[in-house]
Amino acid sequence: MGDKASDPVVVIGLGRFGTSLALELARHGTEVLAIDRRPKVVQALAGQITQIAAADATDIEVLRQLGVPDFYRAVVSIGGDLEASILTASLLVELEINDIWAKAVSKQHGRILSRIGAHHVVLPEHDMGERVAHLVSGRMLDFMQVDENFALAKTRPPKEYVGVPLGRSNLRRKYGITIVAVKSPDEEFTYATAETELMYHDVIIVSGRTGDVERFAEL
Repeated sequence: MGDKASDPVVVIGLGRFGTSLALELARHGTEVLAIDRRPKVVQALAGQITQIAAADATDIEVLRQLGVPDFYRAVVSIGGDLEASILTASLLVELEINDIWAKAVSKQHGRILSRIGAHHVVLPEHDMGERVAHLVSGRMLDFMQVDENFALAKTRPPKEYVGVPLGRSNLRRKYGITIVAVKSPDEEFTYATAETELMYHDVIIVSGRTGDVERFAEL
């Protein structure tokens, strides 16, 4: 598939975390295939997610029929059923999904998910669906909602601002964001100044109103 940031995502398990994640991805224009074994849950979300199916994700043939092997990314967000969570994650590994995210209900559950091949394990009490949606979609390296409408994001510099001193970039006037800190490969984070010039492989910390930070990360 092409641009990984806009690739469709499979979300398996529509509890609170999975639903919040699927809706947030959909809100940002990412195509989502959502799967849950409970028809009532699926019916309630039917109008809000592009593709949604009531199906048993612990059956590899069902996953094949739904086209899951064609997806680059998948998220296992099954709630209390640890066996179903682990089995589904292992089937995604078997189907050679490139980027598997899995929700864990405990550190021990997380260790098992990592061991069977999940690439990223999240603990929802620390990682809310909205934050994980930004990370799963590939736009940001990290995201933190500081207040109701203020956020910090770790991301990479947009191409057109590489090599331009920040003081001349007009980023705050144009996008309403502030670049707080910059990290070059193999170096520590340092505070950004008006003289700082961003390079391609730098990582930057951006702050601002949530919508402005999201828009900037999509450049």
